[in-house]
Amino acid sequence: MQQNNYPKLHNATWPGIVGKGPDSEPPISLDTLLELTANAEVDGIKFDGIDIGLFEPHFDLDSSDDGIKKLAEKVSSLNLNIGSLVAPIWGGPAMGSKEERAVFVEMVKKSCRFGQKLREYGVRHYGIIRIDSASKPEAWALDPVNNTKLIAQTFREACDVAADYGERLAAEGEICWGGMHSWKAMIDTMEAVDRPNIGFQADMAHTLLYLLGYNSPADRILPVDFDWSDTAALDEGLRKLTQALRPWTIDFHVAQNDGTVHGTGSHDKTGRHCQALDPNGKLDIAKHAGFWLRDEKGELTKAFKHICWDGCMFPNEVMTKQQTWNDILAAMIKVRDHHGWSE
Repeated sequence: MQQNNYPKLHNATWPGIVGKGPDSEPPISLDTLLELTANAEVDGIKFDGIDIGLFEPHFDLDSSDDGIKKLAEKVSSLNLNIGSLVAPIWGGPAMGSKEERAVFVEMVKKSCRFGQKLREYGVRHYGIIRIDSASKPEAWALDPVNNTKLIAQTFREACDVAADYGERLAAEGEICWGGMHSWKAMIDTMEAVDRPNIGFQADMAHTLLYLLGYNSPADRILPVDFDWSDTAALDEGLRKLTQALRPWTIDFHVAQNDGTVHGTGSHDKTGRHCQALDPNGKLDIAKHAGFWLRDEKGELTKAFKHICWDGCMFPNEVMTKQQTWNDILAAMIKVRDHHGWSE
């Protein structure tokens, strides 16, 4: 059987930063994460690339062209590509003041410029710019209608800027972001933005929490007393969720979750990322990835050229073991074996 070569398999660099810091563990360097990614191998198969978070200490968003070129050369020397980029928009809430919203749009503009340069230097052939509302669900809930309008207005301005650079934006569905903290709120936000170059970034760990109604009990899909051993009900819940959000989905994170929330450092509590082989994981990773990668008829959507593993807020001891990344790569390969294609 011919081995699938799409979607491309990517690791991520931001787990070395997210949830780290003065009140947690120190960040893991970019070079260490690149090395662990490049050295991962399973049956002769390696990662095709990385997705990167454009924030310190890994990156200076105001890097010169020469600085970005050096990054491109380093990544290329490791036989990796760069895919999606995370814009550091948290200094300006999307539903904040006029000045705060302007900061948000400026961060998107700088991220798009960074991504454009990576394309010019030959290491970025696909991927999106990832955003969120940078706003708390509790603040959003004080005035849902008008706050959704503000988020949509900010996102529209960001989309217009991104279009100038030939970029698409993807809003991450995560319970800690107002206006995207539930699947229904996410759809409302997407419909309100009404731009062709915006979509949804699905993360298997975060979207599992949509089923449970965290931060939005009214939008819960699974019953309050749900029994995780009822795999048929879980599948039906995921089927309902993915049918609603799949049409918007333009970027995808493979991940595992144990049905709980978690936060470390300065990061809000959100869907807990679990290791690929965590026995408490509630997802059948390869099977349930197919709910996102295939349509309701079982046909591949091919809506994105790569998939990325996202696993944040793990202890550094775990993240600096090569076996951790080999296990992750093995899970990614299984997803591609089941739901990939050849070009």
